Amino acid sequence: MLPVLYRDAQLIAIHKPSGLLVHRSALDRHETRFALQMLRDQIGQPVYPVHRLDKGTSGVLLFALNREVARLLNAQFERGEVAKTYLAVVRGHPPEVGEIDHPLTRMADEHAGITSSAAAQPALTRYRRLATVELPYRVDRYPSSRYALLELEPLSGRWHQLRRHLKHIAHPIIGDATHGKGRHNRLFQELFGSRRLLLAATELRLTHPLSAQLMRLRAEPADDFANLLGQLGWATASSAKPLTIATP
Repeated sequence: MLPVLYRDAQLIAIHKPSGLLVHRSALDRHETRFALQMLRDQIGQPVYPVHRLDKGTSGVLLFALNREVARLLNAQFERGEVAKTYLAVVRGHPPEVGEIDHPLTRMADEHAGITSSAAAQPALTRYRRLATVELPYRVDRYPSSRYALLELEPLSGRWHQLRRHLKHIAHPIIGDATHGKGRHNRLFQELFGSRRLLLAATELRLTHPLSAQLMRLRAEPADDFANLLGQLGWATASSAKPLTIATP
C-alpha cells in the first residue's frame, strides 16, 4: 500500500518510496511496478500524474483524479507556480546559502512523451545548508570525508535538475549512481547500509485548482532516509513539521 498523505474529490498525494518509478520509462524497461498503476489499483479509479519524481527520490507525489484537474495542475507546474522543497545529503561542505544558475539540456523519455534537445534550457536551484559532518574515513586525497544536509528549492523543472545541479557545483548527492561519486556512495553503503539516492521531496505548496485555497503538502523523510540522518546526528536539523493542509 502506498501511504496517502492527502485526498479529496479532485486530488490525491502519496509518499512515494525510493526505488519506485512514477510511470513507465524507456530508461528502466525492465521495471514492472509503477506508482501510477499501484495507486490506481489501490483506490479503484484512474489517477493522472501532474509532476514526477526520479525513481530514487522519495517523498510527496501528487496526482489528479480527473483529466480537467490534471490539466489545471499541469498548467500551475508549467508556469512555475508550485513551490517544491527537497532534502539531500551531498558530498562536501557547500556555502551556507546559494543559487545554482546553470542551463540544462533536455533528456529523452519516450513513455513520458519527452524528446531530447541539444539546446540547453534555463535552470535555477536555490539551496540552504542545514547541517554538516566530517567522517574519519579517507575516500579522496584527504584523511577524512565531509558531507552536508541541504534544503533545496528548484525554481524550474528540468529533468534530474537537482542531481545535475549539485554535480555541477562539485557537491553531488550521495547515492546518485549517474551523477554522483561511486567511492562516496560505497562508503555510505558500508557504514550505514544505505543503497538509495539520498534525496527526498518534503513539501509542495500550490493552489487548489477548484477552490483556489492555498495547500501545503508535507511529508517527513522516509524511514530509511530518517534513520541515516539520525546516525549522522542530523535528526533535529532535518525533522519535518507535522503535515499541514488547507482543506478545500
